Amino acid sequence: MPMRHAVRVAAITAGILAALTLAHHRPWRVTTARADQLAVGFLPVTCHLTCPVTDYATRTTTTGTRFDSKRFTEFATVIEAVKARKLDATFMLAPLAMVLREQGVPVKIVYLGHRDGSTVMVRKDSTARSLRDLRGKTFARPSRYSNQYLVITKLMEDQGMQPGDIQFVDMPPPDMPSALATGAIDAYFVGEPHAAKAELSGAGRVLYHAKDIWPRFVSCVLVVREELIAERPQVVHDLVRGIAESGEWAERNRLAAARVAAPLFRQDQQLLEYVLTQPPDRVSYRNLTPTDEDLEQIMKYALKARILRAPIAVRDLVDRRFIPAEIQPAKIVTE
Repeated sequence: MPMRHAVRVAAITAGILAALTLAHHRPWRVTTARADQLAVGFLPVTCHLTCPVTDYATRTTTTGTRFDSKRFTEFATVIEAVKARKLDATFMLAPLAMVLREQGVPVKIVYLGHRDGSTVMVRKDSTARSLRDLRGKTFARPSRYSNQYLVITKLMEDQGMQPGDIQFVDMPPPDMPSALATGAIDAYFVGEPHAAKAELSGAGRVLYHAKDIWPRFVSCVLVVREELIAERPQVVHDLVRGIAESGEWAERNRLAAARVAAPLFRQDQQLLEYVLTQPPDRVSYRNLTPTDEDLEQIMKYALKARILRAPIAVRDLVDRRFIPAEIQPAKIVTE
């Protein structure tokens, strides 16, 4: 079987297996949490860094809600868990949140996960200097519903490319660096540290940083189910405040943030340190209030990419009531 065909088959198979085996996946056991505890889903990407940092912060305090971060490796299981209400709060791709809302799943965006923090990688020996140089190549994305895909859709338009010029495959972010190294794919666009991993290994090089294509780029948002807002509003308040304060702490303590997140990410600490410092604005955890402009821009390209069938009213999608007026750094003590 040709290698690239195998990649496509593997991606499809992975989605099917995820649905079939989800009952045995750890996040399905999160509904037995105490009243003062909440499970929050995340993927091991720096877009979601504030989730494990908030987990760490609440492990060291005896007051407030205890947030238990639940690690996923791809979004298919996240979506199934949210739909089944096995998970009431999670970070997820912004277009996916819109699709869920369109499908009638009662979710609200209550905060952003980050600004910037995604990178387009090509193989080290690639001659590509622009996206148009990847015509006919295999390009991995986290999901058809990812904001990374929307950015590439915009860039293809800007460079006069047609939808079929690039062969897209969906792939779990942790698999992308090795797929690039083995030649199974020619390029990928993903949240860090899965781009920096290929950069540091020598297998890949940066073609674009997201911030250079789409300033103040947002790929992931913090989503909660409306039932959680209605039943436990103080927990939602504590969660958003915790994420905001963890972001401010991470901005001021980037090396310490890498040390805190590495065990929960199951990533090398030095890799996370590289992402958070080279350069320091590679990813940002400030100014994370979701604006109408942010969401409408994402929606615009989601409609163009036919991810959404019709526009969604922003007032139905976002709830900003829980965002603190002033954000102080979380009180975190690291060894």
